[in-house]
Amino acid sequence: MTRSVPIEIEKVDDQRFRIPRQGRMNVPGLVFADEALMQGIRQDQALQQVANVACLPGIVRVSLAMPDIHWGYGFPIGGVAAFDLDDGVISPGGVGYDIN
Repeated sequence: MTRSVPIEIEKVDDQRFRIPRQGRMNVPGLVFADEALMQGIRQDQALQQVANVACLPGIVRVSLAMPDIHWGYGFPIGGVAAFDLDDGVISPGGVGYDIN
C-alpha cells in the first residue's frame, strides 16, 4: 500500500480552501466547503485526488472541488477541471465511468 503525502491546505475564506501548488501540481486546487464539510472531506483521499487532477497535462487555472466532494475513481466525485483543447486530456474519471 502506498502512503500519500499530507496535503497542505490554506483557508481562503469561510467557504473556500486552497491546495497550493506542490510537488508535480501544474495548478492549485480549490475546494468549496465550510469548516463543517471540511471535517468530513479530510476523512478520505478526496483532497489527494484534487491534487492529482492538478497534475494532469493541459489543466487550466485550477482543480476544483464542489461541496459534495468525496473519494472517486481518479477524479474525486464533485471534482471539476477544464483542459486546454490542444494540450489537455480527456479523463474517464472526470467524465464518469457510467457514461457510455
